[in-house]
Amino acid sequence: MDEDRVAGTARNLGGKAQEAFGNVTGDTKSQVEGVINQAAGAAQDLYGQAKEAASDAAKAIRHGAADTEDYIRHTIEKRPYTTAIVALCVGWLIGRMGRRDW
Repeated sequence: MDEDRVAGTARNLGGKAQEAFGNVTGDTKSQVEGVINQAAGAAQDLYGQAKEAASDAAKAIRHGAADTEDYIRHTIEKRPYTTAIVALCVGWLIGRMGRRDW
């Protein structure tokens, strides 16, 4: 769990306690500050969730790239002639795309 999520949750709970204290004592300032702390805590928690989601997505992309690299390496090692022919064809197509006399 991300430290921003922990801090945000703690701030949110502290804001709830502060708001409850303001309700009991009738202190409007404490109530408002409690609501503000709750909102700030919720925002910080959401920020932590977004960081975790981005980190998870980056890990998934790295894993997918590693799998793709392994597949390509395996194909090149097991079928070198087929790979050379495919590379030649791709190069020829790229060269044809650059010509203006279609």
